[in-house]
Amino acid sequence: MTNESVRIDKWLWAARFFKTRSMATDAVDNGKVRLNGDRVKPARGVKPGDRVEVDNGSTEWEVVVKELSDVRRAANFAQALYEETEGSVERRAKAAEDRRYFREPGADMKGRPTKRDRRLISRF
Repeated sequence: MTNESVRIDKWLWAARFFKTRSMATDAVDNGKVRLNGDRVKPARGVKPGDRVEVDNGSTEWEVVVKELSDVRRAANFAQALYEETEGSVERRAKAAEDRRYFREPGADMKGRPTKRDRRLISRF
């Protein structure tokens, strides 16, 4: 792109941190995304060299913007838009290892427990 900046919600969507642009907008509104350490609004422009911290619910990323795009393309193109910091890579690897050895007790449950699940819980 030739623009000097792109809206942060569009860039997060194009870089494939979020599945939809509305999810990216909600994350920015809820403070799950920080630009250079500050909370921002979805319309804030992101420029090459900016540091973006993203918490997409399952993982936390800290990346430096390399290129701009407001169009969602293939994953290999999206990965070229940013560079993950060394500290972020280490934290994600440690979190993955922790999840592997210490599973969250409720991780297998999705939604409300069924009648059978409630009976098993009460027996426990």
